[in-house]
Amino acid sequence: MDKHYLAPLLAPRSIVVFASPAGKAAPGSASQALREALTATRFAGTLHFLDIETSGTLADLAQTRADLAIIALPAAEIEAALEVAGRIRCRAALVVSSGVGADQAASLRRIARRDGIQLLGPNSAGFQRPSLQLDASVAGPLAKPGPLALAAQSGALTASMLDWARQNEVGFSSVVSLGPHTCVDIAQVLDFFADDGASQSIIVHLEGISNARQFMSALRSASHAKPVIVLKAGRKPAGNEAAHTHSASIVGSDEVFDAALRRAGAVRVRSFVELFSAAKCLASRYRPVGRRLAIVSNGGGPGVLAADWVNEIGLQLGKLSAASRLRLQSRVPANASLADVIDLSEEAQPAHFRAAIDATLEDPEIAGVLVIFSPKTGCEPVAIAQAVAAIPQPISKPLLACWMGDASVSAGRTLLAQAGIPSFRTPEAAVGAFGNIATFYRNQQLLQQTPPPLSPLAKPDVEGARLLIESVLSERRQVLTEMESKALLSSFHIPITRTLLARSANEAMMIATQLGFPVALKIDSPDIAHKSDVDGVALNVMNAAGARDTYLSIVERVSQLDPHARINGVTVQPMVRARRGREVHVGVVTDDPFGPVIVFGAGGTMIELVDDRAMELPPLNQFLARSLIERSRVAETLGEWRGADAADLEALEQVLLRVSEMVCELPELREMDINPIIADESGCVAVDARIVIGRTRSPIGGAGTDYQHLAILPYPSRYRREWPLRNGTNCTVRPVHPDDAQMLQAMVQQLSPESRWFRFVSRFQELPPVMLSRFTLIDYDREMALVAVVRERIASSEGASADRERIVAVSRYFTNPDRSTCEFSLVVADDYKGQGLGSRLLESIIEVARDKGLAEIQGLVLSENAEMLKLVRRLGFTIKPFPDDPEFRLVTHAL
Repeated sequence: MDKHYLAPLLAPRSIVVFASPAGKAAPGSASQALREALTATRFAGTLHFLDIETSGTLADLAQTRADLAIIALPAAEIEAALEVAGRIRCRAALVVSSGVGADQAASLRRIARRDGIQLLGPNSAGFQRPSLQLDASVAGPLAKPGPLALAAQSGALTASMLDWARQNEVGFSSVVSLGPHTCVDIAQVLDFFADDGASQSIIVHLEGISNARQFMSALRSASHAKPVIVLKAGRKPAGNEAAHTHSASIVGSDEVFDAALRRAGAVRVRSFVELFSAAKCLASRYRPVGRRLAIVSNGGGPGVLAADWVNEIGLQLGKLSAASRLRLQSRVPANASLADVIDLSEEAQPAHFRAAIDATLEDPEIAGVLVIFSPKTGCEPVAIAQAVAAIPQPISKPLLACWMGDASVSAGRTLLAQAGIPSFRTPEAAVGAFGNIATFYRNQQLLQQTPPPLSPLAKPDVEGARLLIESVLSERRQVLTEMESKALLSSFHIPITRTLLARSANEAMMIATQLGFPVALKIDSPDIAHKSDVDGVALNVMNAAGARDTYLSIVERVSQLDPHARINGVTVQPMVRARRGREVHVGVVTDDPFGPVIVFGAGGTMIELVDDRAMELPPLNQFLARSLIERSRVAETLGEWRGADAADLEALEQVLLRVSEMVCELPELREMDINPIIADESGCVAVDARIVIGRTRSPIGGAGTDYQHLAILPYPSRYRREWPLRNGTNCTVRPVHPDDAQMLQAMVQQLSPESRWFRFVSRFQELPPVMLSRFTLIDYDREMALVAVVRERIASSEGASADRERIVAVSRYFTNPDRSTCEFSLVVADDYKGQGLGSRLLESIIEVARDKGLAEIQGLVLSENAEMLKLVRRLGFTIKPFPDDPEFRLVTHAL
């Protein structure tokens, strides 16, 4: 069970090929191309071709024990071939074809599911595994071996990428072309790449996704293990004719996709040339960095070009500190400029470049270094490249090079490439590559955030909010009135202006007098989407007579402009002074396929013209809320601005956290505008709100229970428990968190060799970094890990003592590809055995799996692990021999 479930497909030991007979395949057909590709390489496994001229029986063919069946036949013959593959017990199949429609693809999917076959295709261009010398594709010659894994949804683009890579000496660990209607999808391939030790970086071409939850789950897991760079086609224009709120009308799905990638820790690029350069940079400099890029150049012009592009793409120019400049001054030419861009002048020699680079690498205020060389008389490009290449590796910061020109600098570029230093032809390309690095590490910070559905703030009245929603839906309405919208916000403790409904002109006059002037009056109707469209808003009403007359005129105007609209009355609320406050808006939109998205930006009446919006997928915590605010353009005005004190950012963050709670707890929420919110130094208040709801639809993640309408499952805090142990120690059992990595590693290091062997079937002393990251940052939708944590008092060498947390047991399960069964594991620290932890943790993980709707939990236990076999037998597991390895027992338990 340690072997990845896609290994029979992408790392087969034996293959049977269903293709037209050699010499009889149509020229240019998939059969002919595939035969040529497979026979042109030296695949180390067994390769057996099957066609209509092959003699023998299915029983004979079954003896080949093929892992993979490759089918390259006309569309009418594919289903029969797949049936045969199932009969001879192939565990995977690849259908190389084009033009297979959705109905036939669905039929192939049913056959594959029935026979337990992992099916890549139909409409796939195949795959390549250069390290296995396996070319099972029609995408061109076998790629050069290398560290990049490529998954693409377009066969034509796969072939183009491979052609470009061949010319540019780029190598691959794997290349997988999926195509439309494929059974094995992009999420499963990402999962395989994340587990593949030969893949250092993953590059992905996307045209669309079918299941947001599974895609986000796989992408988050993969990008936590290694850099993932995405090229997405099909940018969709913003705008939605059916939108009921401003937020929904100004947000396009492409922007939501960007928000999803940020939250998944991946990087998006715009061309496949940039795709490879980003992958190369990220693989070679896998360290956290900031956004300050220092530029070292031997010419002012190129340095200025680079500095301009730094500003253009939102980076910062890294400048030497005063102390660093002083130390460097005596080691560079006298006419060198060290102020902003480090211009070494035309006289710069190798030693000058080396001194400047050393200074920037040592300066703590600088995050990365770009070295630009432009050909000058008396400057030898190879010698300067040798000086840069001689910098001892590894270094603590990204170091990029730009050797401008062509013939005279090509040898220098070659030297830099051999030293593993990414080299570019233009300053803009080099700065863009550093921008991708900075984006990657910023997104990695977002990836680490796993908020719970409810914030630490005061508990909202969720039940009251649900009753209000049910009341509106029972009237077959979707759009809440302003009064209803503000009541819903109040349920989640979002500050609102006091608003009262007047049903007559006299009521409006009395309410306005009680609230105090000036006041605002607004039409209240369940049938009017935007009040201003029907002149249904009046601001700055200054006296009682004005309130009475305004009520009458609003009702009269609305009745004329929209005679069928039901009018409840007119709301009256005090005017909120925005003279020193800033108008912002917070919105919610529902995207297909990513579900609800939270929007923040400038607000007020000019919201659509200002075009300021930043987006984040829920759930949010304080870090994510602050990051969302900082990405908006209105953030520049929230500090001290035009004589006004800085706005209360913490209050704005709390509004965003409350909106996140609403999105998590109310799956009926479709769209929302809170606009404007007036923010100043004393806090913030929502002046107006509009909310659209709907009956809950099919969850975006498929079967499951809570929060299935979200693309990212919240931290499942509901599984937190406090347990007393037999030795009197209190133990906290909770789901694992990314911050647990250090504690988990310490636990593994302290296990006895026998305990490590029983759990991991390995002699390692500690978890490898990739495994550690995958064990701690998990997607709670497809897996769960419960950790038992105790607090222990530790004495220091100085005699002082302090409490520290320690993980003493872990149980986990991972959902199998069939999405109905899962595999479990369990380990208990040696000094905490005999405390009852093992049985209680295993029972708890079984309950979580049952709660998730899974049908069976299973595991592999070493035959010599008598304690574990005794435990699972006591808990009602069935114990059987494991047919693939006699050293193990297969234990199963129906849920």
